[in-house]
Amino acid sequence: MKVKTSRIETLKMLISSKELCSQEEVLQELKKEGYTLTQATLSRDMKQLKVAKAASMNGKYVYVLPNETMYRRVHKPLPASEMVRHSGFLSVQFSGNMGVIKTRPGYASSIAYNIDNSQIAAILGTIAGDDTIFIVIKEFSNLEELTADIARAVDSGF
Repeated sequence: MKVKTSRIETLKMLISSKELCSQEEVLQELKKEGYTLTQATLSRDMKQLKVAKAASMNGKYVYVLPNETMYRRVHKPLPASEMVRHSGFLSVQFSGNMGVIKTRPGYASSIAYNIDNSQIAAILGTIAGDDTIFIVIKEFSNLEELTADIARAVDSGF
């Protein structure tokens, strides 16, 4: 099952970082990442992810993940295998009792889930989008401690 999970994560990274127009192109990119699979398996994986096609900025129809018809692409993508090894966390900034966490596209909801389940006392709640998490913080919280708590939650998966 780990192979499928890893393959699905790699597929998500490829779709989010490259303009892929055909399943053949997707299969070639997956092969570069070390996954050799049949077109039928790829079709099942894409169906599971609810992958669709949408017009890109240059007018070509490319694969996109759900709710991302105007998906922001990474300008200089890392290899998908490298992206999968990282948590997806990019930055955190605070203003008053609010915080904004930036993530790689597609990672915000899973990172918010980890933060919510880590039961950090200073965080009242989170709202996750595709690549951004909004957090509400208890007033007068120590932001240095909070940043360390968030980092532990992101790195450990709780």
